Amino acid sequence: MTKARRSAWGAFGTVVVLALSACSSQGRAASPKEVRELAGSAEAVQARQETEGHLRDVVRAYDDHTPLVLGMVVVRDTCLAGRGKQWFDSNGDDQYKIRCSMLVTAYYGADRKRIAPVLDGVLTAGERTGSAIPFTHDVYGQFVDYYRGRGGRAEVPEMSLPGHTLSWDPVRDRESYLMVEEPDSCPVGEVPVTRCVREPAEETVAAVRERYGMVFKLELGSPEYYKVSR
Repeated sequence: MTKARRSAWGAFGTVVVLALSACSSQGRAASPKEVRELAGSAEAVQARQETEGHLRDVVRAYDDHTPLVLGMVVVRDTCLAGRGKQWFDSNGDDQYKIRCSMLVTAYYGADRKRIAPVLDGVLTAGERTGSAIPFTHDVYGQFVDYYRGRGGRAEVPEMSLPGHTLSWDPVRDRESYLMVEEPDSCPVGEVPVTRCVREPAEETVAAVRERYGMVFKLELGSPEYYKVSR
């Protein structure tokens, strides 16, 4: 092999090594430090505040415009790093550096003996112009009819749409395992990567149920309120 050819192959090898190194660097998952920096960026903070504000507005709408009485709110906010490059069978987790999601769960008290009027009040509130409550009599009126003895045999204590679920303690089946459960304890996390807020801190589902008779649970989710793509 001539000196010129060896030189050419050497240059080509250097290019290949540099290219592979660049691909490897781009394909790595974000480091914990980078995740913290991205989760604490001004853009992430703004998205977080706007998302939580919107979800809390919905929580207050139920308290202000329906017979439900707000007892407790739990906010869970988590930012996750994407995975390293998946060359085969990628599920999409390698397409982003960080993805943040939020779940707000609110617990309300209500009078178990007035379940039909309570649900009727929720659906009526949903029919108001501009309401943050998405449930109306047109689609969910059968729930009121069921508790008034006008139809249905099985109790289905839940109304649900994507990212918005309202469930409640069964009235006709009082098995304890069917009741709304206590929320999981807030994990020890590192803000802003992981955040969990319980308000009031010492409140419980059992205490809300004891005060009012039954518990309604509202779950509101924003599965991707902030994302940084690769």
